[in-house]
Parts: sequence; structure tokens; C-alpha cells
Amino acid sequence: MDRAVDAARTPYCVQLATGVHAYIQPDGGWCLSNAGFVSDGTTTLLVDTAATEPRAKLLREAVLASGAPDPALVVNTHHHGDHTYGNSVFAPATVVGHAACRQQVLAAGRHLELLWPEVEYGDVRLTAPGMTYTESMTLTAGGAEVRLLHPGPAHTVGDTVVWLPEQRVVFAGDIALCGGTPFVAFGSLGGSLRALEDLRSLGAETVVPGHGPVTDAGVFDAVERYLRYVGELAAQGRAAGRTPLETARAADPEAFAELREPERLVANLHRAYSELAGEPEGRPLDAAAYFADMAALNGGTMMPCHA
Repeated sequence: MDRAVDAARTPYCVQLATGVHAYIQPDGGWCLSNAGFVSDGTTTLLVDTAATEPRAKLLREAVLASGAPDPALVVNTHHHGDHTYGNSVFAPATVVGHAACRQQVLAAGRHLELLWPEVEYGDVRLTAPGMTYTESMTLTAGGAEVRLLHPGPAHTVGDTVVWLPEQRVVFAGDIALCGGTPFVAFGSLGGSLRALEDLRSLGAETVVPGHGPVTDAGVFDAVERYLRYVGELAAQGRAAGRTPLETARAADPEAFAELREPERLVANLHRAYSELAGEPEGRPLDAAAYFADMAALNGGTMMPCHA
């Protein structure tokens, strides 16, 4: 647990509005996702959990330290383990998510262990959403209206955007990352661009990204610039007969050099190539192939999980 409490990576809460907090896990790299909660001191809704039992317990401590009670509702923005593995720590809370999120939690199983078996996950008991929706759902938590919106295939095929219209706060999940390279291999490049338009249309003043610090709506422009770059690069590479890895190695992404996880470029190219070939958005790709390509770009070694 030393890494979880290291000063450089110590999670912290940010109050965004009365009764609304973001829970940030620096530096937002692989497996260090954000969460948040809405509470009036009587009822609590939690957005996402964490990649390990110890980290989820730290999140629970932060919720309780704010004066909020244990969450009655946990909303998952998508199925990836860094956002869902900690669900069971909050039992008997009702877990809510898109119908495809539920399906993918069950289908993916203990997928983080396959990628990073060395991590001490603790007593992780997979808990899929028990309450699901398909297009939108409105909940009330702590007296606040909380809208769950499905933008279509984007980061994954089962994404949920959590929108608080009165507070003008949006929890964007991994559709928007702040300081990290966007990742659309599990979802859609074209769908992500449409999702960004949907997010802009909300008029949010505060954006909680899936990874990275709290920001504003300008993050949508930054993500869009990167995704359009990926689309252009893919079109050029595919026309030249290059593989996604060859295209990534030949690229000069100087404009995005400040982003963490640059190896994600090749995974994003796999998705872009698929869509250029006319394959359906969100169609499952060969994850073993694009993770191997990311490792190749990472100097031949698997990217570290920081959980």
C-alpha cells in the first residue's frame, strides 16, 4: 500500500459545488482513475470506484470523512476494472450502469490480472451493475438531479456520462482525459468525436475527466484535436499499406508530446483502421494484438500499472 499513500500519488478530494466532490488519483496514468460523489449528508451517490480493494477503501474513507454516509448508489462510467473493481467495497449499494457496461463487466472478468498480474488487487469481488439503462436515466441523490447519459460507442460501447445540470458539473469518464492520451480501442473513434459534441452541448462549467485533474470544457477541444490527428494518420498509413504499428513508429506526434501514455497511439490506430475498413463502431478488436503493439512502442515492455 506504500505506493497508494506516496505523497506524489496521494488521492485527494476537490469540492466542486455544495455536496459535490471529485476524488482524484494522481497522476492519472494506467489504472489510476478518478471518482466522485454527490451527497447532502443523508444520501450519497458515488461515481466509479478503483482498481484495487485498498484503493477503494481509501475512497470510502474519503467519502465518510466528508460527512457523507456510505453510498446507496454507485454509478459506473464504463466496465474497465480501474473504474469497477472496487464496487464490492461499497456493498450493499446498488450499482448502476449502461446495459452494455453490465455485459462487459461480466464478459471481461478479472481482465486487469491478465495485463498486470503482479499488482496486489486485494479481495476483488466482481460486481456488475444490477440496475441498467439504455439511453438515459435520471436519479436523485442528496437532493440533486443526476442524469446518466449514454453517448453511444466512444471510449467503450457501454459508456455513461454523469451530468449534474444544476451544478453544471459533468463526470465524463474516460471519454475525456486530462493530460493523458485518449484511448478508443474498446469503443469508437468516430463515436468519440460525436460524444465530445454531446458533452459540449451540456454547457458544463466543471469537467471531471476519467483520469487527470479537474478541468473545464476546454478539455473536449484538446481530446478532439488528438482524435482527428489519429484519424488523419490512420488514413495516410492505411493508404500506404502500413500496419498500425508501422504507422505509429513513423509518426511524429510532436504536438501531443506532453500527453502521458503515448503508446496508446497504436491501439487507437487499430480502431481507426477498423472503421476505415467499414467495420461497425465498437466491434471487438484483437486486444492481445494492440496491447502487444503498445508494449513494442513502450520499448518492448508492458506499460506499468500504477494502482
